[in-house]
Amino acid sequence: MTPSLRPTSLDHVALWTDERAAIATFCCDHLGMHAIEETGDFTLVGVDAKLGKLTLFDADGPREPGSLERVVLRVEDLDQVAGRLPVPLAQDGDSVARFDAPGGLRLGLVERPGRPFDLDHVVLRLSDPDGARAELERLGFERRNGTLAVDDRHVRVEAGGVGVEERPLLNHIALLVDDAHAIQAEAEAAGLEIDDVKDAANTFAVFVRGPEGVRIEYVEHKPGFALV
Repeated sequence: MTPSLRPTSLDHVALWTDERAAIATFCCDHLGMHAIEETGDFTLVGVDAKLGKLTLFDADGPREPGSLERVVLRVEDLDQVAGRLPVPLAQDGDSVARFDAPGGLRLGLVERPGRPFDLDHVVLRLSDPDGARAELERLGFERRNGTLAVDDRHVRVEAGGVGVEERPLLNHIALLVDDAHAIQAEAEAAGLEIDDVKDAANTFAVFVRGPEGVRIEYVEHKPGFALV
């Protein structure tokens, strides 16, 4: 993407799950989130509609974590939060405390300034990390300290993917942009595979196929964006 069309934030991570209610309840009861929007098909949870979020779509299960290694949230005091969680945490020499949520969702916590339980980063596990990093950079991410960054959030790519899963947990990773129509035009001109376009009440979104089937959404908030 050209610099003028670069995304401004890593907006949300969307999941296919057969345990939508269980994941949403866990996030709301233990991770400071609330249900921002709920329909017959999906639940959007987060600490604020304009910060990092999780979107939970109903799907047949069980789902395979596959390329989605982990979603990591930021907290101000890791020890304090860890003492309140109903599940054990593991930390193997890095700054991320890892734990498992319902539905096969792997989560993590990292001490970082900002709103508690806001999205910090996503870890992908793919078979060709170098190729994936190059492709994600082409799709608008910025290479920074070994990660693919968007503003103060990032995606980390690790080796070990097993290819396209039959029932993946990951639906897509969404990037907030100022003009999704311009992104659509640029993607078409570049010959990128546009997977879908959705014109909703609050948003306009363009979906592109990224590395190893990982879908990237470019979402524009329309004037009057009113989720809370």
